[in-house]
Amino acid sequence: MARYFNGKKVELLAPAGNFEILKELLSLPCDAFYFGGKLLNMRLHRKDYNFSNAELVEAVGMARGAGKLAYITVNNLHGKADLELLDEYLHFLAEEAKPDAIIVQDFSVLGAVAGLGLNIHASVMMNVHNIETVRRLRELGVKRVVVSREASLAYVKLLAATTDMEFEYFVHGDMCIAHGGQCLYSQILFGGSSNMGKCYKPCRWDFDIEVNGNLCKTSFPLAAKDMCLYEYIPDLISNRVTSFKIEGRMRGAEYISLLVNAYGDAINRYIEDPLNFDRKKDIWKIQENRNRDTTTAYAFGWPDLSFINQRYEGTGKFFSSGKVFSKATEEISITAKRTGEIKEYLDKHKAPIAGKLSLGVKVNSISAAKTALDKGADFVYLSGETFLPGAPMVREDICRLAQGQRIYLCLPRMTFDIDLDEYSHFLDNSRIERLNIEGLVCTNLGAIYRFKGKHRLIGDYALNICNRRAAEFFLNEGLQSFTISPEVKLEDLADILNAKGEEAELIVHGSPTVMYLEHDLYKNLAADYAGQIYLVDEAGFKHPVSKDKNGRNHILLYKDLCLLPVLKELQNVGASRVRIEAAHMEDNEVARIVGVYRMAINDPDKCQALYDTLRHQYSFGALEF
Repeated sequence: MARYFNGKKVELLAPAGNFEILKELLSLPCDAFYFGGKLLNMRLHRKDYNFSNAELVEAVGMARGAGKLAYITVNNLHGKADLELLDEYLHFLAEEAKPDAIIVQDFSVLGAVAGLGLNIHASVMMNVHNIETVRRLRELGVKRVVVSREASLAYVKLLAATTDMEFEYFVHGDMCIAHGGQCLYSQILFGGSSNMGKCYKPCRWDFDIEVNGNLCKTSFPLAAKDMCLYEYIPDLISNRVTSFKIEGRMRGAEYISLLVNAYGDAINRYIEDPLNFDRKKDIWKIQENRNRDTTTAYAFGWPDLSFINQRYEGTGKFFSSGKVFSKATEEISITAKRTGEIKEYLDKHKAPIAGKLSLGVKVNSISAAKTALDKGADFVYLSGETFLPGAPMVREDICRLAQGQRIYLCLPRMTFDIDLDEYSHFLDNSRIERLNIEGLVCTNLGAIYRFKGKHRLIGDYALNICNRRAAEFFLNEGLQSFTISPEVKLEDLADILNAKGEEAELIVHGSPTVMYLEHDLYKNLAADYAGQIYLVDEAGFKHPVSKDKNGRNHILLYKDLCLLPVLKELQNVGASRVRIEAAHMEDNEVARIVGVYRMAINDPDKCQALYDTLRHQYSFGALEF
């Protein structure tokens, strides 16, 4: 039976890790359940969890019989093999399981569900953080958005007031330190993607911080506390959150039961008597049974270092340690053996016609842009998130640079409403000199929606395009080309290039941001500092961290990606646009790397010899797996 406050729906949404847990939770005071099948969902670590197809059908029926709703997760990113299963699975859900909604991350699903009658909820992993994205999702038929974990409750209220959408908010459970869908490191290190249900949690390792050669002792500086909004039921309701979501599909029935009973009782007490609501009643039950300390995260503003967990637990395990998932591991270096394997695979998947390669470079400064162009770059991307201590690129410099050159402006990965307004004004202000740029590099659906038809648009890797259908979706949305996610493995990469090589762009060198944080690691330092710092893990490996002009942190690879040894084979598979991620490089390094790739593109038979001249440890990244 649904609950309402002032005519507005209030839903407590509980996780169910498997069929046996669901049966134990059915009689508890929640309004809906979410659970996943044995494939295509974000919780795939444990074989004894998730639901068989027969169990899904029965589970939905049992939830309905108990007067509750049932949502099924189809919420990971999909590779080529997943696409082969997706259509059949979606038809099964629509025709047999018949959930009240499915929860989706990969944009390829939005096209696949057309005509099936399935309600769609946008997963938190879509990282919805601006009004334009919400509006476009609504047009595409999405009924509910699980908003970004970094969104405040006040912002949810604004979204609800200006869009016809339901909003869901995490109120309790494990928190990711990185922005939703914007952590690539687990895939690159272990071949297990945080966006595909197999995160190995390198964020939970112990790290110290090195700055200017000096070591700053810290305790698990990326290990976020658990969310707990038990005391803030009135705030959630008043800020127009429809669904209160408890995290925990890998948790046991006893733990989830405690949370559902506590939150369900609190919601009922508030609805029955809001004037005399006791926010702290029974909070001790949650605190005494927690795994980590708790936080309100970004619900009421930036939490700073209070976001980080620093305590041992009664279990004898330090839950902030990643040792239950992984231990500090060296990034994999390129070997002759793996190079041969990649070449052999790509040789078997050649495109009918190999196109000519064009070379783009993403840079952090005007001087680096000039250097890249001088060394043979065909086009340059000016970062929208200049790494400090670099100075943001001003309009006058961009105008001079763009004379006769192919220059693109990059939007920030988190493009909030104010950013969209500022870029619109910056680009369209007719009172001052015209920019003459080639186009924009967009990082989210909302930015594409805002600028479609006004500028040439390229999709950045933040869009998490991992399959040909997702690529087709974004091309239909208005992109002229798109960047393939650095998470794709070899089979998926070849499939995308075979299908969409002319529109696809591939990062072949440098470091993408492998963890993108609103959390500021620089707050651990005793004094203000703007340069690069390093997270030093338990094995002694140093992970570079840069702060951008917006205050966000970018964790980078310490072994840059390098696909130079297989560049010729990638061209033969269909690659046409390649990119060097050089925002972290000094100008002399930009000159060296761009010059080498220019020579390789001009004479592909020299790729291996040119790679040998680099004399540095590099990585194939996700292509290792």
